Amino acid sequence: MGTCLDWHSGTIKALPQSISESERSDIALKWRHDYFDANAARIAAGEPVEDIEITLARTLDALLEKYAAHKHLFDREAKEQCIAAWHSMPAWPDVAPALEQLKAEGYEIFVHANGTTRLQLDLCKSSGLSFHMLFSSQLLGVYKPAPESYREVLRLVDVKPEETVLVAAHAYDVRGAKEVGMKTVYVHRWTDDIHEDMEIIKGENDFFLEDMTNLVGVIQQL
Repeated sequence: MGTCLDWHSGTIKALPQSISESERSDIALKWRHDYFDANAARIAAGEPVEDIEITLARTLDALLEKYAAHKHLFDREAKEQCIAAWHSMPAWPDVAPALEQLKAEGYEIFVHANGTTRLQLDLCKSSGLSFHMLFSSQLLGVYKPAPESYREVLRLVDVKPEETVLVAAHAYDVRGAKEVGMKTVYVHRWTDDIHEDMEIIKGENDFFLEDMTNLVGVIQQL
């Protein structure tokens, strides 16, 4: 989601507009971070994949405890609106041209993301992006960055790790892909990995990009 989509813009539009934009931005960034932490906790505890709607609702409720001045604004309808917003996000402007260039060069492009298949279908509709296949944690039965998640996708599309490139805006994701032998391209999005050291990430990946403008060029090099 963060790699291809500007989830931040979509989320702050859904949050109660009486809250200042800067605070809505802060809430959105923390909510997203808490969602990742919740997934990581489930992996560490050996718990099964949870529907993203449930995870988002649970993490939002926990987050609102830290925003006592605004908690009253989030009635049931407001919460449902906030969660529904994750199903409709715009693409970053550099993504569609990059995908079309990759397709023109004959590359197969797959989404491999935590979440549900319904979420992925809805996001493809709202963003106008298209892929050859969508793989969700719901479909695979495991969250990234567990190694078995990547290995199962590779098995299903019948390719070897060294024949693939994972493109992501998340350090945990590229690290998981590296662990199973995939090449990696990190795309820096200001909305994601807000607590990561970008200098460290630059040294961990085959390429580090500020956007997808030259994505086809670096993948051809790999």
